Amino acid sequence: MELDRDLLSIQEVRNKVTLSKIAQEKLEQHSQNNIDKIVFNMVEKAVQHATELAELAVEETGFGNVRDKVIKNLFASENVYEAIKDMKTVGIIHEDVEKKVWEIAAPFGVIAGIVPSTNPTSTIIFKALIAIKARNTIIFSPHPSALKCSLLAAKIMHDAAIQAGAPENCILCLEHPAFESSKELMSHREVDLVLATGGPGMVKSAYSSGKPAYGVGPGNVPVYVHESADLKQAAKYIIESKSFDHGTICASEQSVVVDERIKAQFIIELKNAGAYVLEKEEKEKLASIILDNKRLNAGIVGKSPKWLAEKAGFHVPSATKVIVGEEEEIAKNIPFAIEKLSPILAFYTVKNWREGCETCMHLLEVGGLGHTLGIHATDDAVIREFALKKPASRIVINTGTTFGGIGATTGIFPSMTLGCGSFGNNITSDNIGPQHLMNIKRVAFGIREMYPEVNRVEESPSVELGISEEDIKRIVEQVLSKL
Repeated sequence: MELDRDLLSIQEVRNKVTLSKIAQEKLEQHSQNNIDKIVFNMVEKAVQHATELAELAVEETGFGNVRDKVIKNLFASENVYEAIKDMKTVGIIHEDVEKKVWEIAAPFGVIAGIVPSTNPTSTIIFKALIAIKARNTIIFSPHPSALKCSLLAAKIMHDAAIQAGAPENCILCLEHPAFESSKELMSHREVDLVLATGGPGMVKSAYSSGKPAYGVGPGNVPVYVHESADLKQAAKYIIESKSFDHGTICASEQSVVVDERIKAQFIIELKNAGAYVLEKEEKEKLASIILDNKRLNAGIVGKSPKWLAEKAGFHVPSATKVIVGEEEEIAKNIPFAIEKLSPILAFYTVKNWREGCETCMHLLEVGGLGHTLGIHATDDAVIREFALKKPASRIVINTGTTFGGIGATTGIFPSMTLGCGSFGNNITSDNIGPQHLMNIKRVAFGIREMYPEVNRVEESPSVELGISEEDIKRIVEQVLSKL
């Protein structure tokens, strides 16, 4: 008897969790040297297959472009490896000699990895690397529209790990993904952690699973351009960042907020960098295809400027990298004001940095709280005001937010999973890495007496503490004197 699709997907989860649990118990016994050899081999194979995976992802999903997806795959492997290769994840990973405290790493166990259709192969490479580095096994739940490329990416990572000595089934991927299987995977009693990247609904499910979970919020990223900025450089960085893989990275710019005194010159610089600025009628046409039933139209995600313009009923030059539309309103029902996940950029004009501050805040509130904010300026006072007051976990200065947010062009930890903190209902505001996938046990030696200055007495009115009233009074006075 054949099982219905939902029952088949649930049974697959249960079977693979059992296999993953056995593999994790074996992986946990590996030395640091063995783990590092496994991770190195995984990186090598990911680099070798970066182009093949990129081509398959574009062919299958229709999102983005091959060149940029190759770069994503290389970032998720090479750049991440450089950040984690010397990280201790086995045994005593830190020792405080003065305080006599040892920190010992212990893996979480079996991880459920949720994979988005916008970044299917790079996410699998990244999550597989950080999971194995911390001695966890991982089971991926891919998006159905990116199943083939996700399965291939997981197989490449799995085979590379096995080749270097990892146990069978340390990296698995569901072959029958469905809503029911994702829910079963995240809530399964033998799954120890959920690492969720996807839409708001999926992230909410992860946090509702009853398991520890790292989820991410949406990235409606505003970027403020102050009059002190290098306008040519700012325009170049913004267009490069926003056009990367046709805007499918959640840290990419969604709106540019510009001081009115530099507006005219900055528009010229945007055009020189590859932007097409819409006329009023063209903007209305494009706005009509951004939303679908009050939500982002999934059909425009990751599409080229040429495709978007033709779909909306007008034409843009073939060299166009980003389509820019001037906007004044900010609300969830304003098409240009939301996260668009495509090379469409809203343009807001403000009187000064204070108004720019308010505009950026409103844009974050529309759907990007806790994610990323960009600033182009050389005035440190303005940068500081933005940094202190904005509910964004990554505030990226004078670089593209796509590359700065993931840690490619900044000193932030390289990651494909970006936490939004409590601003965005996430447990962390960090860029996720192996350090988030380990329990840290602490061995602490006694180094001091509780109250060394107090002479204990056997008979005392204070039975609970075993010390006299005069001693208690003296202790209180001594504590107060130190405050």
